[in-house]
Amino acid sequence: MTDNIYKRIANHVTDLFEQHTNPNLLFHNLQHTKNVVDHAQEIAAHYQLNETDTLVVYAAAWFHDVGHLFTEPGKHEEKSVELMRAYLQQEHEVSPETVDNIAACIMATRLPASPKGLVQEIICDADTYHFGTKDFKTTNKLIKKEFALRGFDLLPDEWTKNTLELLNRHTFFTTYCKVLLALRKEKNIAWLKRKNESIINDNTHHNLFSTAEGNKTQERGNLRARGLQTVMRLTSANHLHLSEMADRKANILISVNSIMISVILSLLIEKLQDAPYLTVPVVMVLVFSLVTIVLAILSTRPKITEGTFSREDILSKRTNLLFFGNFYKSSLEEYQWAMSTLMKDTEYLYSVLVKDIHQIGVVLGRKYKLVRLAYNVFMIGLIVSVTAFFIAALINFGHAGQQPVISNGSGSPL
Repeated sequence: MTDNIYKRIANHVTDLFEQHTNPNLLFHNLQHTKNVVDHAQEIAAHYQLNETDTLVVYAAAWFHDVGHLFTEPGKHEEKSVELMRAYLQQEHEVSPETVDNIAACIMATRLPASPKGLVQEIICDADTYHFGTKDFKTTNKLIKKEFALRGFDLLPDEWTKNTLELLNRHTFFTTYCKVLLALRKEKNIAWLKRKNESIINDNTHHNLFSTAEGNKTQERGNLRARGLQTVMRLTSANHLHLSEMADRKANILISVNSIMISVILSLLIEKLQDAPYLTVPVVMVLVFSLVTIVLAILSTRPKITEGTFSREDILSKRTNLLFFGNFYKSSLEEYQWAMSTLMKDTEYLYSVLVKDIHQIGVVLGRKYKLVRLAYNVFMIGLIVSVTAFFIAALINFGHAGQQPVISNGSGSPL
């Protein structure tokens, strides 16, 4: 059997992952598949499998997780087998019996694993190889985040407890992995135990502390919570009040200058033919009024946001769910999930409140800066324009007094 079948399988699965990219697959992605393939080849090389069994292990390693691209975690093995059969049926080099053996290997990876024979044991050990490596802490975090993004979120204590139970039940089937990975796996189990005990002790200490302190401690905690809530509420209310004041000031400028422009355009423009010396002052008034209106509009113009968030943003605590601009395009189900996650995490909740106040403050800073600039332009424009009117009037009256009067024969001025 040529090496071409190996290359074609690898290219086909790689294309599947690249064409159906799923950002939620933080762990069960192409990199994990490549790692399983490498580990499967490593273990198979140790046992010197024949050509057919080597192909079974290789193909099962490549196809074992492609089902994650198209279905939920609990059904991904069946989907992986379906995709594998659909592809290998086109390969005449692979016999139906070999395809059935590959399917059995993929199904054997379902936890709790129950492999039958060395080939299935190899693929099962390759799939859980990371349980016995230093990378376990990293992969555990990635799996937790991935499950949360896919709607299977668990509290930290529940996740740690379930992972510890999984590793305690798990066993490596091949002698090769038992010798190579058992020691590091025990260290990973010990780390999970310490983490789980720490969570239990924290909860127990919290309960004991609450019981010992009694109502006095509870009262202090309630007072502190009420104090924080009062500060947050008053600060938000003050910011909203300041925002309304800035909007009113901007509206006053817009109204006044709009009236001035309307009056000038309807009355004074027609008089400029009779009094051309007023052209410059009139233009100055129009320009200053127009600039003032533009600045006032900019101070009240809302900023358009994307209106969406991802589950990764929520798990990373990057999104302020209290501002409508961050969620108005999201579905009700996604927003309900995000808010439930927010309400479970007190630290995240307070950070969102603080972020909301800060963002309002940033908007207020920009708004008042523009309103102040608009008032300065309006004030300077009034002073300059009125001064220009007086200067133009004085110059015109001076020229009018110096002009001689010419009369015709009847005594009428020409």
